[in-house]
Amino acid sequence: MKLSFLLTTLTAGLTLSAAAEPFDLDLFGGKPPGPPVSAEADVLVKKEGDPIVRLTHVQKPTIRVYLPPKEKATGAAVVICPGGGYRILAIEHEGNQVAEWLNSIGVAGVVCKYRVSDKVGATYQHPVPLLDAREALRATRQHAAEWGLDPQRIGVMGFSAGGHLAAAVATMFEDPLPGDDPNTLLKMEHKPDFAVLIYPVITMSKAFGHRGSADTLLGKDAAEELREKMSTETRVTAKTPPTFLVGTFDDKAVPPLNAMAFYRAMFEQKIPGELHIWEKGGHGYGLLPSAGDVAVEWPPRLAKWMAGRGLLTKK
Repeated sequence: MKLSFLLTTLTAGLTLSAAAEPFDLDLFGGKPPGPPVSAEADVLVKKEGDPIVRLTHVQKPTIRVYLPPKEKATGAAVVICPGGGYRILAIEHEGNQVAEWLNSIGVAGVVCKYRVSDKVGATYQHPVPLLDAREALRATRQHAAEWGLDPQRIGVMGFSAGGHLAAAVATMFEDPLPGDDPNTLLKMEHKPDFAVLIYPVITMSKAFGHRGSADTLLGKDAAEELREKMSTETRVTAKTPPTFLVGTFDDKAVPPLNAMAFYRAMFEQKIPGELHIWEKGGHGYGLLPSAGDVAVEWPPRLAKWMAGRGLLTKK
């Protein structure tokens, strides 16, 4: 499969009927729960010759909403959590570009700009990113009628550390978090109907986990009990939604044993889903056109899986 196929797929339909311009929404409509917001602005880093755009020091959680053309819209939506080790957000090739690709298959893409920082130490440790991601699911459901969405076909997707966050959303939806209103928790508007985990960080306690993500999210001195609790393979239950997973054999940063551990837990709980492991691809490829076969092949595999679950059928 040639790289040109990816570019064709990414733009399919967009030339025939333009999608609406993306728009941003403040998740909490004011001061977000958790530590006080710094007066410093977000920092967008794009170095010459480096295809990865990094957003750092994110203090105000928002979502960027990409709606597909109305004539193509299926009603499905995906909240996207870019990766970055809980320190930065790879906001383009694991965020905005993914939303654009989802639009090409008739799915709304909602990019979650959750709080991370490489400047303020422990400020945005757990549960701050999970608070933000849950609110992104709630906001998407609450605007479903306005945005032409089916509130029963809203999923979550994440890459690398964002994959851990997406997996936490998919497995810890019954956990009360600081500031949760009991009535809001009971509504379960933050529970996804399906999940997509691309080269995800899953475990926070085992040797094959990504120590950097775990230390940033939980603290270097976090107790083993907390690390185990935040290892999402241990949190899979019969209520976990169907999940699609991607990994690569040669991933030295986040070994595919992470995705495999989550899939094994799914299998034991009889949760349907798919696991795809490519031999080559490394880590962090997202939708980078220079990344090789895996970056070209996982999107159509995902589209086929979504179609098989009825997520691409208009209702």
